Amino acid sequence: METTEYRSAREAAEAAKSIAITLGCTSAELRNGALLTMADALEAHASAILSANEIDISSARRTDTRENLIDRLTLDEQRIKECACGLRALAAQPDPLGELVDGRTIPSGIEMKQVRVPLGVVGMIYEARPNVTVDAAGIGVKTGNAMLLRGGSLAKHSNDAIVSVLRSALSAAGLPLDSVQTLDASDRASADELMSLSGLVDVLIPRGGAGLISSVVAHSKVPVIETGTGNCHIYVHSDASLDMAAAIVVNAKCQRNSVCNAAESLLVDREVAHAALETIAPALVAHGVTCICDTESHDILSELGIACETAEEQDFYTEYLDTKISIKVVLGVDEAVAHINTYGTHHSDAIVTADIDVASVFTHGVDSACVYVNASTRFTDGAMFGLGAELGISTQKLHARGPFGLVALTSTKYILQGNGQVRD
Repeated sequence: METTEYRSAREAAEAAKSIAITLGCTSAELRNGALLTMADALEAHASAILSANEIDISSARRTDTRENLIDRLTLDEQRIKECACGLRALAAQPDPLGELVDGRTIPSGIEMKQVRVPLGVVGMIYEARPNVTVDAAGIGVKTGNAMLLRGGSLAKHSNDAIVSVLRSALSAAGLPLDSVQTLDASDRASADELMSLSGLVDVLIPRGGAGLISSVVAHSKVPVIETGTGNCHIYVHSDASLDMAAAIVVNAKCQRNSVCNAAESLLVDREVAHAALETIAPALVAHGVTCICDTESHDILSELGIACETAEEQDFYTEYLDTKISIKVVLGVDEAVAHINTYGTHHSDAIVTADIDVASVFTHGVDSACVYVNASTRFTDGAMFGLGAELGISTQKLHARGPFGLVALTSTKYILQGNGQVRD
């Protein structure tokens, strides 16, 4: 592994810019081969990466970092193997570059083709998720983009070790070393400078909590593609199978509560509120979840002898990323839709129902990137969608929405072939 020597954000961007065109013109075979070499290198150097990760975890525990953040930070042999498998899956995906988006003869007789091309130099500012470093590097290589990665200080040693391994693999595979670079995570100035580099950096992607995303959007001079926070809802309709509802809610909340596609709010139809909560709430409590309830659901849980907390309005806006869930009783699908559109983050929301007409009202009415019927929100993921690795879930509406994967990291250009045409 190479030793990490940090450049300033400007120096790194200039280096990335100098190789971006070359990288974007490489063959799919070369880029896919690099991804496979990167995957092998991750597994071969797992012990060094895990040693670096242990330094970050120990430091995080000394500063009383929340357990859900430590879960995001933690690597183990299995997670490294999953990262390597993600790179191999990327290599197996069709090459997005050069894909024909549109092809036709325009009225002048010129043959016009619209094809996919890389964005160029892509910056990313993100928090303590070392696996994101692997995903971002892999997606950048697959799409021919030069990546500038500014991870969070909490994962500094982990990210440095990972990028060192990946850069060595890139060089061995015949791609430019500066296809992937990391910036100094211990220095806030590196993020500020990266946000100022309009003209050198083509696009900037923030991934993390609401504070990080809003700060980047507010201060960046580089065009920003947002990834969104996940205040995700599950609405249990009066025609729902309550056993199905319980299984979906428990999975969406408890399978991994520190991620953006975990459920944070449960809405239950008033018509079945008592029966629904009698089935669902004990299952949540058995997994250590605290129920934070509106007045009606609080009364029901108290009657059932289930401990709960009283919700303030802010609770319905909250992405807990923890063993907490807000609960509200609603009067029908229209109120559920209105609540989600008011308090949600337009990420992933679900309905449990046997009524296809109600499901249609819900899917058409909820203004979110991913809307589910009778399934857990935990499926909002590029790999789960068969799209390969992702940079996050975009909740905005321009350029990309939903899992932010390969196609989202491309633009297009028009190539026009004439035979001497001139315009009158």
